[in-house]
Amino acid sequence: MQKDTSEIVKQLQLSPDFQCFYQENKEYMVDKTLAQLLNQLLQQTGISKAKAIKDAEMSEIYAYHIFAGTRIPERGKVLALAIGMGLNLDQIQQLLKTANYSTLYVKRPFDSVVLYGIINHMSVAQINELLYDYGMETLGQSKL
Repeated sequence: MQKDTSEIVKQLQLSPDFQCFYQENKEYMVDKTLAQLLNQLLQQTGISKAKAIKDAEMSEIYAYHIFAGTRIPERGKVLALAIGMGLNLDQIQQLLKTANYSTLYVKRPFDSVVLYGIINHMSVAQINELLYDYGMETLGQSKL
């Protein structure tokens, strides 16, 4: 069973000491690296690494470094990989959190375009074209 973040925060506020809080909530803590989560999600989705990388329109060498944990990608590249893997919105948000990036937020223009693409099952190329049409950096260029 998953706990909502706000529920965990409430427990933290009410907890008499951290040790007690931690023991009760450690199973809900994020404890995977980006590479571990990416590889876990690959297994869950059944997509091959090669197909995910191709669909993410990413350099193979660079992407394999990400999957190995030897490279930390920019937010846009994490998004491109997630979209290339065909992840759903919840999985993408989890991946962004694990990578220590902000989750997609509809009030940010760049994020709203990406969200639109994800919701409408667009490819990385289609999302990049839409970003370009609105004068925004594409997923491969993005530093957001």
